[in-house]
Amino acid sequence: MLNMNRRNVDYIARYNERSSYPLVDNKLKTKLVVAEYGVKTPKLLQVVRQQHEISHFREMAEDLAGFAIKPAKGSGGKGITVITGRDGDDYIKASGSRVDSAFLERHLTNILAGLYSLAGTPDVAIVENLVESAPSLAKYSHQGVPDIRIIVFQGYPVMAMLRLATTASDGKANLHQGAVGVGLDIGSGRGLNAVQFNRPITLHPDTGLALENIQIEAWGEMLEMASRCYEATGLGYMGVDLVVDANEGPLLLELNARPGLAIQMANGRGLLPRLREIESLKRPHFTPLERSRFAMEAFASS
Repeated sequence: MLNMNRRNVDYIARYNERSSYPLVDNKLKTKLVVAEYGVKTPKLLQVVRQQHEISHFREMAEDLAGFAIKPAKGSGGKGITVITGRDGDDYIKASGSRVDSAFLERHLTNILAGLYSLAGTPDVAIVENLVESAPSLAKYSHQGVPDIRIIVFQGYPVMAMLRLATTASDGKANLHQGAVGVGLDIGSGRGLNAVQFNRPITLHPDTGLALENIQIEAWGEMLEMASRCYEATGLGYMGVDLVVDANEGPLLLELNARPGLAIQMANGRGLLPRLREIESLKRPHFTPLERSRFAMEAFASS
């Protein structure tokens, strides 16, 4: 198993250039840079950089049924507000609660003030198109959109998990808050085993569905997308978070230069042997497609 100290010293500090951190710590910069490498993200609807621009938000959102507001420099899902529908002047959140435009404008003000940014520094708010999860995955999650975390090392996807929101996680795909983590076979995108609060489970606690039957669509495409993020950022060790949109297919949500280690619990195996196998390669593969295909063969569950 890879522990936090070894992750920090042997992999993050060694393989991640500090100059690349702003590309992944800022969601707006991430969107712009990965687009140059053919990695799709949710459509950008508006960028709010200054207080006076908040007045334009109401006009922009007037005809929208759904959207997501995110702090560009937020982390761990903090400050993200997802609107899934409208009822008159009210906006309906993913949880079903209602808010008005004044609430959303105050939220934008808080984002600009840096309430959710990594160091409390002034921030920028981005408004994105609402992600509509593919029905094959949406049925497993409770309220929130399920996402897929892929650990990419030196451009190779080495481990993956599906994160499913629960009542305990308040609709967020955050394992520390109680979301379900389902380990995924790198070779096929098939579910391996699942955990919640680091304990093995077989059924989703809210939907009651069996988690062993999960199969991710367009798996090879997702691995190649994740691998492309290496060229886009230059980061040697990172977490790539993807979703499968019902209309757009795989989309990148965000990148993480310090991905957590709970993915090992979800997979029931450690990262270290896979990282060492990549480090021992005599001849690295030069294209994202070659790297993803190598990983699918090398790390497939027997």
